[in-house]
Amino acid sequence: MHCLIVLAHPEEKSFNAQMARVAKETFEAQGHTAELCDLYREGFDPCEALRHFPEPVAPDRFNAMTEQRHAAETGAVPPEVGRALERLERADLLLLQFPMWWFSVPAILKGWLDRVFLYGRVYTSKARYDRGYFRGKRALISVTAGAPASAFGPDGRCGDIDLLYWPLQFSLHYVGFTVLPPFYSYQVGGISDDPELLRERLEGQKAGLRRHLARLNDLEPLRFNGWDDWDENGRLRPGAPSYSPFMRHVA
Repeated sequence: MHCLIVLAHPEEKSFNAQMARVAKETFEAQGHTAELCDLYREGFDPCEALRHFPEPVAPDRFNAMTEQRHAAETGAVPPEVGRALERLERADLLLLQFPMWWFSVPAILKGWLDRVFLYGRVYTSKARYDRGYFRGKRALISVTAGAPASAFGPDGRCGDIDLLYWPLQFSLHYVGFTVLPPFYSYQVGGISDDPELLRERLEGQKAGLRRHLARLNDLEPLRFNGWDDWDENGRLRPGAPSYSPFMRHVA
């Protein structure tokens, strides 16, 4: 198995960077190959823009989907996007490692998704969800958060973390990945934390990630709806399952 780890944190000594290295070492210790893509170190430009397309279809009015599809069809994919796609196509497993920023992902990771999940190459109107480009590949997210786990429950002050990251994991499903349960690292740092207690807590999180990755084949993938669950108007068919409050039957 070949694993691609995408890291999104600006500090190379950060806990997120350490977790990315833990993941790489864990996969390699299992006899797999692993590649680490550090978006900040590589200087990835997260802003999709006309400047990325030297021969645009419409140079006077930028439309990202139009230019992406044209680039995919003509072999004019921007070089950094092409390299990212080659990495994804080589990988059997994708791991996204990042901190929770404003209840979401760092801008550089969102921009990576915007640019690399290329329309016309990674998805089209008919190649999505359970018919997506990356069918047969697996993905999961590893997220660090500052608050304790209790704050991220359904009644927590930070909100239900599984709902906060449903859109991201649904996006992975959208392009065909089988999405494995996430790994969350809570209470990873604070100005007033006792250094020794914090060190012990972080070492515990590293051990937890190692255990999580060691049992990937035993994890039940997250469930999402597929094409057969929706009618011609894009709504859940009567009797189709509902796996999330984000996609449910209404009266």
